[in-house]
Amino acid sequence: MSVFDRLVVGCGYLGERVATLWREQGLRVAVTTRSAERAERLRAAGFTPVVCDVLDPASLARLPAADVLLHAVGFDRSTGQSQREVAVTGLKNLLAATSGRIDKWIPISSTSVYGQREGELVDEDSPTLPTRENGQIVLDAEQVVRESSVNWVILRLAGIYGPQRLLARIRDRREAIPVAGNPDAWLNLIHVRDCVAAVDQAAKRPLGHEIILVADDRPITRREYYETLAKLLQAPAPEFLPDQPDAKGDRGRNKRCHNAKLHRLLLPELLFPTIGQGLPDAIA
Repeated sequence: MSVFDRLVVGCGYLGERVATLWREQGLRVAVTTRSAERAERLRAAGFTPVVCDVLDPASLARLPAADVLLHAVGFDRSTGQSQREVAVTGLKNLLAATSGRIDKWIPISSTSVYGQREGELVDEDSPTLPTRENGQIVLDAEQVVRESSVNWVILRLAGIYGPQRLLARIRDRREAIPVAGNPDAWLNLIHVRDCVAAVDQAAKRPLGHEIILVADDRPITRREYYETLAKLLQAPAPEFLPDQPDAKGDRGRNKRCHNAKLHRLLLPELLFPTIGQGLPDAIA
């Protein structure tokens, strides 16, 4: 079986951008998709596509060996599969199918593993006691990798934003739709281009068995975020409905993510250290 420089399992908003960067660096990149039609588009873009599904172990036998595997499988509600099935069972299937054939794993995780809700500052050493089911599932998926025999660098991503990722929020601001939830709750964000750079550096650097929190340099309140977005769009100032839960059912404060380890091990500087630089790029 031929060996690739990189294998991207989950070629979505983040995965395809990482794969594109690696292809532009001259690396041999294999990518996965569940769609034969999309496989042809990926092949035309210069990738080697593999049609498979992490919940179909037989299909995973087609996966090639690779120096680095990026695991960035998202949750698609339209499939009828549960998040736990995709994130945990699918990950176990993938580990079994690629056993002994991957030098380094880079699983994409999330800051949802932290359950702090009173504005606490959190980093990689903070307790992980998620209060929501999705956070517990993400934490369980991390544990699957940590208990395996593979060499891994887990990246816990804050909320990703960037081009084509803010369409609903842009529409809502232009239509002056009120914002539900506590305006003084904290947000932790990271621009997709900085996410791509973090993954690339995690692949290149001699790191192993590290958990790295990937967030930008300054947590912000929801109030500041929506007010900044409205100003950039020249839209009406947002109205907040603090007594109504937001889309995640949350009325309270959240955590503030500290990214010192990201700067120390992967990215000394970010392209977009705050939304002041990142939002204009995202909505351009």
